[in-house]
Amino acid sequence: MDPLKNVYSPAFLQGLANDIVAIVPEFDGAAFVTSVQSGGWIQMELKQRMRQISDKLHDYLPGDYQNQVGIICNLTGRLAANNVSSFAYLCLPDFVGKYGTGHIRLSLDAIEKITQFVSCEFAIRPFLLENAPKVMARMLRWSKHSHAHVRRFASEGCRPRLPWGNAIPAFKNDPAPILPILDNLKDDPSEFVRKSVANNINDIAKDRPDVVLELIRKWKGKSERTDWILRHGARTLLRRADPDIYKMFGLSGMHQCEVSQLSVSTKKVVAGDSVLFRFVLINKAATAALFRIEIGVDYVKSNGSTSRKLFKISERKFEPAIEYTFSRRISFADLTTRKHYPGKHKIAVIVNGRELGSRQVMLS
Repeated sequence: MDPLKNVYSPAFLQGLANDIVAIVPEFDGAAFVTSVQSGGWIQMELKQRMRQISDKLHDYLPGDYQNQVGIICNLTGRLAANNVSSFAYLCLPDFVGKYGTGHIRLSLDAIEKITQFVSCEFAIRPFLLENAPKVMARMLRWSKHSHAHVRRFASEGCRPRLPWGNAIPAFKNDPAPILPILDNLKDDPSEFVRKSVANNINDIAKDRPDVVLELIRKWKGKSERTDWILRHGARTLLRRADPDIYKMFGLSGMHQCEVSQLSVSTKKVVAGDSVLFRFVLINKAATAALFRIEIGVDYVKSNGSTSRKLFKISERKFEPAIEYTFSRRISFADLTTRKHYPGKHKIAVIVNGRELGSRQVMLS
């Protein structure tokens, strides 16, 4: 598989230059493409390449920032009209994020247009760090925008812990400025928007679980869409088996649950292979009960200690006296996010936050 950075290929750069020339005939597309690919381009990773392109746009687009950002807005409108779509165009809002903080009103107007083509959630972070009250007032207005991408951006852009983006320490400590935006979006008709709201809530839960608990108390039962947001947004707290969250979602108590017939397809596995893990669950109570079933794998770390990764298997009501058989293949192939180390790995069944059985495999 090609590295993600290769999305910024010579063909992409030439196409970008051609699209700009169509708007600004005096733009020196050839010089722009050559300049972008200089200065260690081959060694640059994805975000470095993105920043290189935005820097060269600043160098080669004519006029001052006002003129340049106007060209970028026209360009995104042209691309959208031609049904062009690629996350590679994140280099365009990156230009605004780097060069636009001294022109906040102009930049926010541009972001409103650009984010309808490619999301500006990373570009807005420098503005939030410099002038959060003014930016959040605008984002609150965007939360009622007619375009779903703008509404989604209103939530995504102010996430306290946005992956790949700068964290917003003030919002990690006190997410109060975010809550009116989420309130406006908690029953949004767009799933794209609702997923962002849930992810924002999940970010908040990592630092201020008390705030999320209060949101659940206020919003739970308002609508099916809101309930989905709350459940998805509480996923970190559910993985932690937070007792208050479990109680709110009807997961407290074990209801006489029994796990048996645990097995692994092999007790010895080599890196790159997988193990099939099986078990049987029975609800021994007299009535149906709600169970959240997870598999926990204690992965060995480089220093010999272990770290547990949870995999959700099911969350639903189980009828009494019926044997439910589950199986899950556990991979020991290295990922970009996880490297495997030799040693004993524990694979456990967790029901409603409690470990009810486990087996071990030796990775070599």
